[in-house]
Amino acid sequence: MIDVFYKIVALHEAGVGVHLHCYENHRPHASELENYCASVHYYPRKVGFSANFGTTPYIVAGRMSEALVLNLLNDDYPILFEGLHTCGLMRDRRLRGRFLVYRESNIEHHYYFHLFRAEKNLGRKLFFLVESARLKLFQKVLVHASLMLPVSQEDTRYLLSVFPGKRIITLPSFHRYNGLNILTGQGNYALYHGNLSVAENSVAAEYLVTRVWEDSFPELIIAGLYPPGWLLKLSGNRPNIRFIANPSDEEMLRLIREAQLNIMVTFQPTGLKLKLLNALFNGRFCLVNPQMVTGTSLGELCVMAPDAAGLKKEVLAHFIQPFTGALITRRETILMAGYSNQINCKLLMEILNLR
Repeated sequence: MIDVFYKIVALHEAGVGVHLHCYENHRPHASELENYCASVHYYPRKVGFSANFGTTPYIVAGRMSEALVLNLLNDDYPILFEGLHTCGLMRDRRLRGRFLVYRESNIEHHYYFHLFRAEKNLGRKLFFLVESARLKLFQKVLVHASLMLPVSQEDTRYLLSVFPGKRIITLPSFHRYNGLNILTGQGNYALYHGNLSVAENSVAAEYLVTRVWEDSFPELIIAGLYPPGWLLKLSGNRPNIRFIANPSDEEMLRLIREAQLNIMVTFQPTGLKLKLLNALFNGRFCLVNPQMVTGTSLGELCVMAPDAAGLKKEVLAHFIQPFTGALITRRETILMAGYSNQINCKLLMEILNLR
């Protein structure tokens, strides 16, 4: 949703009118969207058993609306399908001949299979496995796409292998930052952050606590939404590991900026990790494993380590190094060349023939 929102903002600032169609499920309407969109339309999302029966993926079946199709038929504008879960309508014959754009954020069946492997709850584990199989079958709907816009080079290679001959162009995720906001000098703690209710992130945090962080290391702060109880118990009485549950956006930004190291590990090399962009635009040293930067050009801006031993080594090495103005300048040069919202918006407008 971060990519979607800031894409809308960038298009609005470039003078492009956006007609937004979105599904809702017991959330209040976001009045802020009306500041950036020519129109905003809401449709009820189906949830529960009725949307989880058959071969259609659950995340797709709940997002099928006749009213939406009828609204789309009122004009002849390009249609951006944001994520595979919105692509159920792509096979509607009434939309044939329209310019249909698939905006990819993850190879969804890969993502759900990794969630299956990471999940500890048996019921959710089974759901993720079944959904992964359904998503793999469903992705053939993309033969109807006029264009695909994946967020990473790795995902571009995958889509080209499955859909040879299709027009596929890498377009990195949009985000909230138009410039860098990094402190020089040194911090006195390391930070891991993420939505800890998501298995991918809680497993990564578990890995850092149990495999990487030594009692002799400086403080490690793990901050994020809804940390599960089993994860909180892992730190025990270790004085150099601290959890911060449900921090505000302002507190999270402060934690990222003041940390000496932003540590980000993942075991799901899918999509583009927006929290990595967040840390690169605002934080000092970023310590990652290779999977975190798969398919991107961001590895050259990070400290990389392939395993727990390598992460330990880099933690010790970089806690004694100040972050300098020269490092900020280098990072800015590379980030603004490939991950500028304005540059990528201009590319998107050219691709869609919008002037």
